[in-house]
Amino acid sequence: MTRRILLSHLSLILLVLLALEVPFGIFYARSELSRFSHTAQQGAMTLAEVCEDKMEHGLTADLPELARAYAQRTGSRVLVADHKGAVLADTGARLPVGRHLSDEPDISTGLRDQPAVSTRSDPSTTGGVLSVTVPGGSDATVACVVRTVYALDPLKAKVRATWLALAAVGLGVLAAVSLIGFALARSITRPVQALERATAQLAEGRISDPPATDHGPPELRRLAASFTRTATRLQHLLQAQQAFASEASHQLKTPLTSLRLRLENFEPHLAPCAQDSLDQALGELERLSRMVQGLLALARLENSAISPEAVDLNTVVADRAAIWAAFADEQQVDIIVSGATGVRVWAVPGAPEQIIDNLLSNALRVSPPGTAITLATVTRAREGTRTPPMTELHVIDQGPGMSEAERHRAFDRFWRAADADHDGTGLGLPMVRQLTHACGGEVALEAAPGGGLDAVVRLQPVESRPHGE
Repeated sequence: MTRRILLSHLSLILLVLLALEVPFGIFYARSELSRFSHTAQQGAMTLAEVCEDKMEHGLTADLPELARAYAQRTGSRVLVADHKGAVLADTGARLPVGRHLSDEPDISTGLRDQPAVSTRSDPSTTGGVLSVTVPGGSDATVACVVRTVYALDPLKAKVRATWLALAAVGLGVLAAVSLIGFALARSITRPVQALERATAQLAEGRISDPPATDHGPPELRRLAASFTRTATRLQHLLQAQQAFASEASHQLKTPLTSLRLRLENFEPHLAPCAQDSLDQALGELERLSRMVQGLLALARLENSAISPEAVDLNTVVADRAAIWAAFADEQQVDIIVSGATGVRVWAVPGAPEQIIDNLLSNALRVSPPGTAITLATVTRAREGTRTPPMTELHVIDQGPGMSEAERHRAFDRFWRAADADHDGTGLGLPMVRQLTHACGGEVALEAAPGGGLDAVVRLQPVESRPHGE
């Protein structure tokens, strides 16, 4: 977050600098060239007037010396031609005296009593040259033409130095803005990071390092104070719920056990016609006891934050199938174990046993005599997704099954199908879902082929993520 805030500030300042410095640099370069051109033109016009005066007084022989003196003083190359375009003096010694240049564009323009200013490339310099050609004469008569040529290397070096100075200023501004922006960003992100750490600690159950409420902008200070109050309230609620879950089991078991004993003591003294009522009362008491135990188990699950560990699913399935085999035999139901071997999954310790126990209990309750319950394990990738493969535990019965609407509601607490027996508490499947989610998996009810119900528990295989993640 600090990096993003800093980059946004630097991007904005960079755009501002470019919007200011680039136009200024271009304007400066053009103005310097215009000023230099104007100065060169004024000097050439002055030289042309002096040359005209020399020619009027018959001092044409003085023109080469005059041209050399002007060239040395201004650092230019000077050429003087007469009214016909013949060369009278050339400080560059490139053209012989007497050569006619009337066919050259700038000389021809000067002979028509018009100045000519242009820039062009030249082999003798890398930056090009500025050529200024002006007529020398009074009235409409042109007595001579003066051409001065200046190398543009010094001018371009000056402009380049200005660009470097602008770049240095821009870098300095960016460096200063970076320091200021980093300080401002840290003042904003430090409270946010403290809130992030406190949120992670709250998710684990306890805040050991609450966020400071006296750092950062006022909005973040108020947010930190509000978060601290909320977290403190949540901790108190969680502690109260944990205390209830731990104490209620001891407080409720004693009166329920006492009530059961008292009801059973009534049996020898009751008339035979009241025996059915006593049996129903004992059954309801047993159901109430199981419901209380289920609620307390769910409360403990919601309050616990145990990390999953690697578990051998085949061993757990075989163990639970062997334990439930005696109960299944009493109902003339077979338990069949199938699937791949050596399957290891991530699960909370003890959770797979409770999941299988609840699913087998539900399956035995609805399985008719002479049928079978299948416990099958398989690892497969989910279609249409790029997620890692999941290990599936199927508990398949051959009972009456459920409609689609009933399968969606089956995980609601205390919900039971309309045709279900009254011994259930409606907490078994909610407990299965809670345990599965604690293991990082998911559970679903599907229609089994040929009738019945297929309870599918999907868990992450050990190979799908690093140990301890």
